[in-house]
Amino acid sequence: MPPIQTISTGFVVAMVGFFSSFPIVLQGLAAVGASDAQAASGLMAAALAMGLAGIVLSLWTKMPASVAWSTPGAALLAVTAPVEAGFAGAVAGFLVAGALTVISGLWRPLGRLAAAIPAPLAQAMLGGVLMPLVVVPVLAVAETPVVIGPILAAWFVLGRINKLLAVPGAVVAAGITVLVYGDLAAFDAGGWVTAPVFVMPEVSLAAVLGIGLPLYVVTMATQNVPGLAVMRAHGYAPEPGPLLSVVGGFSVLSAPGGAPQTCLAAITAAMCADEDSHPDPAKRYWSAVMAGVFYCVLGVFAGVITTFAGLAPPMVMASVAGVALLGVFANSTAAALGDAEYREAAVITFVVTASGVTVFGLGGAVWGLLAGGLVQFVKWMKG
Repeated sequence: MPPIQTISTGFVVAMVGFFSSFPIVLQGLAAVGASDAQAASGLMAAALAMGLAGIVLSLWTKMPASVAWSTPGAALLAVTAPVEAGFAGAVAGFLVAGALTVISGLWRPLGRLAAAIPAPLAQAMLGGVLMPLVVVPVLAVAETPVVIGPILAAWFVLGRINKLLAVPGAVVAAGITVLVYGDLAAFDAGGWVTAPVFVMPEVSLAAVLGIGLPLYVVTMATQNVPGLAVMRAHGYAPEPGPLLSVVGGFSVLSAPGGAPQTCLAAITAAMCADEDSHPDPAKRYWSAVMAGVFYCVLGVFAGVITTFAGLAPPMVMASVAGVALLGVFANSTAAALGDAEYREAAVITFVVTASGVTVFGLGGAVWGLLAGGLVQFVKWMKG
């Protein structure tokens, strides 16, 4: 039986992990063509995938292997233009990203290749992806200060008390905003349990190169690799291969349900592996197990959450997503520009990515990484 302390820790982890980022997932799915029903199904599939993967890995390894959906990956989708096949093409990209993660776990050269992408360029790409999203709260509060102002105030005030409370507090404020300004008469849960919507993937070059490959790169660089590092920092010695293969496998299984990418967690991994989780390091894995259980419960009711969020006034959920990503944006830009050796290439990567340019069906993230990589390569050749 799990110790009581790990049950409470798992509950907090699940609440923070889910409610701090589900608006970003919904925004990302909608941007690549998901309908309301498909977005609800995708949120459910993503929550179930990370819940089950966390349970399986933690019970198997006896380590707090916390699992999450890829928040940076969802942010990438939010600024990615839909491919020609619509959401079916996006699902094909999800499958490709998951399959590449599985292969990374089974075949080390691919994992090493992904890790060989200079960290400043990968972080600059992420910063460029996030740039259009983090400015939304500023634009929104200028347009409708009465509606957006309380959300930003809740985020700021609670963040001064405890950083972990900031985004959940903004979500609660957004929920109150829906109750005050939303059309509650239009609320129809359609049954409390979310109905899965399976999508047949349509594979295309644009889906593979425009969605699948960038999703794989940004998730590996900003979630899977840091997730492993967090576990090592807390005294655990995870074998990367099996962990990557399992989260990649759950990504493949959940993709037809609309889930973008399952990955190792970083922030919530620290919560599960910390001494506050349990004094005995050998029992901390129960915190990740219980977080997985609560993720699954939340996933079952994802449709109700999605329907309620859909009643929000314009820009409310996008503003919540924006403030939720501010910390990630700050860390990514700092990491991108911290090394003078890569600074010029990182700036090029950031600017091209943030431009949102789409050429030959490939989005700004791809062109940004290519442009920055070319600049750095020329610099090395000249040096």
